[in-house]
Amino acid sequence: MLISTAYAASTSAAPDWTSFLPLIVIFVLFWFMLIRPQMKQAKEQRKMIEALQKGDEVTTAGGIVGKITKVGDAFVGLEIAPEIVITVQKHTVQTLLPKGTIKSL
Repeated sequence: MLISTAYAASTSAAPDWTSFLPLIVIFVLFWFMLIRPQMKQAKEQRKMIEALQKGDEVTTAGGIVGKITKVGDAFVGLEIAPEIVITVQKHTVQTLLPKGTIKSL
């Protein structure tokens, strides 16, 4: 005959856990290289925002540099030039600058 007989493959009774090993390794690497550092950075950002006080020099997410004049629950007053104060949301503050940074700009 021209067509050979096809036989069914044998099935194993127990699942092979070693086939899941690469997925587990990828998840562990993903956790330590991406998720964990982002969580740590977000925690530091929240801590910095909670510690903002009047007189701090900051940079916002939009690139505005100024000195904090008023701190509220959700907003801060930011002096960007003499006698010019804008109100921005607290979570837009990205960086706390060292004292005297604005004068050096």
